[in-house]
Amino acid sequence: MDDLARHADDLAALPPSCGPVRLVAVDGHAGSGKSTFAARLATALGGAPVLHLDDLATHEELFGWTGRLREQVLAPLARGESGRYLPYDWTERRFGPARTLEPAPVVLVEGVGAGRRAVRPWLAALCWMELDRETSWERGRRRDGAGLTGFWDGWTRAEERHFAEDPSRPYADTLVRQLPEGYTWLPGPRETAGANRNVTYRSHDAPPY
Repeated sequence: MDDLARHADDLAALPPSCGPVRLVAVDGHAGSGKSTFAARLATALGGAPVLHLDDLATHEELFGWTGRLREQVLAPLARGESGRYLPYDWTERRFGPARTLEPAPVVLVEGVGAGRRAVRPWLAALCWMELDRETSWERGRRRDGAGLTGFWDGWTRAEERHFAEDPSRPYADTLVRQLPEGYTWLPGPRETAGANRNVTYRSHDAPPY
């Protein structure tokens, strides 16, 4: 956790991007390890809140959640208020009881499309999980089992369309690769293109996960 702690300090030192909040996105293909990485980063940040975009998406709107995100989370945080959203229950196929998201110094938002065009203006930093889509999808299918094969077939088509129309990786400040133990952080396309960012990085010669 020492390396994550150092990067967490760098993120916490960024200028606020959404009211008093430094909103940090964790994006990548389904199955690439976003949730696990976000949880570990949140711990390194001292318990930062994490918003999972799976809670805003639905079966009918896999990527149609931007309005809910803006109205229920981003706009309140920008005012220095708590966000309040209704998480979607993927089993019951309905929205559940409201949850609160506090305007902490750093808030993480993780999920496929977290760095999309509609969200980027609110972000202090965008992290991309650097794992190719085929490997990511295979991991996700294996994790979820044969019972969700039909869902995954529809999901992969939808994800492919989404990133073709609204890619996130070209705008990433950081590429995160999972290692057997821990992670390596590499400058992202946005950083190497010369964007002025305050996060510092240490590059490692490491093979893709």
